Amino acid sequence: MRTLMIAVMGLSLTAAIVTPAMAKPPLREVAAIDDALLDIGVADIIRKNCPDISARMLRAVKMAWDLKGKAGDLGYSDAEIDAYIDSDAEKARMRARGAAFFKAKGVDTSDPQSYCALGREEIQKSSRIGSLLKAK
Repeated sequence: MRTLMIAVMGLSLTAAIVTPAMAKPPLREVAAIDDALLDIGVADIIRKNCPDISARMLRAVKMAWDLKGKAGDLGYSDAEIDAYIDSDAEKARMRARGAAFFKAKGVDTSDPQSYCALGREEIQKSSRIGSLLKAK
């Protein structure tokens, strides 16, 4: 009986110690995922607003699938990933991040050529955003 109690107490303590360490942060706090999704969104906005730049769609789709796989590898379920992607609050947050990015880069959102200049700069730098774009 004493051995059983010691074992149960040991398991309880182990669970108390391991559970907080294993808790996953919200996906929005996983920079490798959140920042890459922002870059995909920024590239999409650039290609939609600049007539001289198009998307590397297969590359973008592959990147999105790779991100979903990476989130899964980090222990997130498909339901958790889908909830993050489909969340109206997360979409609004991501739009705000995108708007701040464009503002910081000096993009005049009423001028398509402003998007083109940023797109060409990102392509030239071979950034993640630039890797999703191609000049026509």
